[in-house]
Amino acid sequence: MNIRHVLLAVTTGATLVACSGGTNAASSGGTQTLSLASVDQGSIEDVVKAFEAANPGVKVNFTTSGADQFQQQIRTQLASGTAPDVMSVWPGNGNPGTVTVLAKGGYLKDLSDQPWVAKFPKVVSDVAQYQGKTYDAIYGINGIGAVYNQEALSKAGLTAPTTWTELRTFCRAAKEKGTPAFALGIQDNWVTQVALYPLAATLVYGPHRDFEKKMAAGQTSFASSPWAAAFAEYGEMSQAGCFQDNPLGTSYEASQKLAATGKTLGIIQGNWVISLLKKQNPTGTFVLKPVPATDDPAQTIVPAAAGAGYGVNAKAKNPELAMKFISFVESPQGLNLFAEKQGGLPALPETGYKLDPSLTELSTYINQNKTVPFMDQLWPNPKVQQTMLTGIQEIFSKQSTPDKVLAAMDADYKSGA
Repeated sequence: MNIRHVLLAVTTGATLVACSGGTNAASSGGTQTLSLASVDQGSIEDVVKAFEAANPGVKVNFTTSGADQFQQQIRTQLASGTAPDVMSVWPGNGNPGTVTVLAKGGYLKDLSDQPWVAKFPKVVSDVAQYQGKTYDAIYGINGIGAVYNQEALSKAGLTAPTTWTELRTFCRAAKEKGTPAFALGIQDNWVTQVALYPLAATLVYGPHRDFEKKMAAGQTSFASSPWAAAFAEYGEMSQAGCFQDNPLGTSYEASQKLAATGKTLGIIQGNWVISLLKKQNPTGTFVLKPVPATDDPAQTIVPAAAGAGYGVNAKAKNPELAMKFISFVESPQGLNLFAEKQGGLPALPETGYKLDPSLTELSTYINQNKTVPFMDQLWPNPKVQQTMLTGIQEIFSKQSTPDKVLAAMDADYKSGA
């Protein structure tokens, strides 16, 4: 998920202004200015400060925005020549801001000759490329799970569930105590997929690791596969009171506040949300755990994959400075800053990063190969994901059904690239 987020990746912030390209040329006084558009609110700030400190005379003008806003505007900016020098780029092919979509349009500079490219692990390199060339400076590996507010959990006298039956019981007990289990902010379109992906990871990809190959060969479909069961469990979670009232009227930002302040016991999100929760509750303890979908904990699979990275505008007004910034992102200092602020794992090995305790279980699942990529990253076009996102909102508003959404996803998948 190019949240990712998914998959993808992914935070809230100020609206990305249409003129975010800004002034890129060297300005008076010898200061060089780089323009940057990012969805990494809460982490890009420290990276920018460190880059400026390491490069005296350099100023980075950056904007941040939510994933939905960014994706709606970046293609327009690129086409009109108003895009920034450097921009967030998602891996794979799941949304309008992915490496496949943007590289295919000729909007990204080829980064294949950079020394860090050869060090990417396969899980990263496969989705950073388009037609064998690397265009995305991915900096982290992310996972999706239930991020619990430990203090709220203790106050409620409950423990994190490890089976599907326990999960429903947990949700009912939490609701009875007046503190819903999970905050859900699906007013923001992209958030709709986040609670679904852990269910699909276990139900679809656990027993069928080659599911994507079968989809591509036309041997199965969303509607005729365990994707239907994943949608059904999502609905059962809602019926069991797993979420707060009115998820459709709750933004991603508002859902963070609910989880951070103990108004809910947690939130189902990517690990990137942990830094945002800590920002609102610096003394809180937050831990990411798997979301169970069966009654056998050994069957649980976690969605984990390369997160968003940064690409260089093929028509950047300051290309040399843009490449210098990309090199900094992929340096141990840059990678570790992102990992520390987002609560993630560096995309490159041997950076000396000390894992945040909140991610111990995620790291274990990754090391045991009990993960699957964010589902949308290898879908043939962004339409499949967009249909799913809108469809889930319509399911919650009772304007559609899982069967209709899955059928529409199948139709978009079959339409190809």
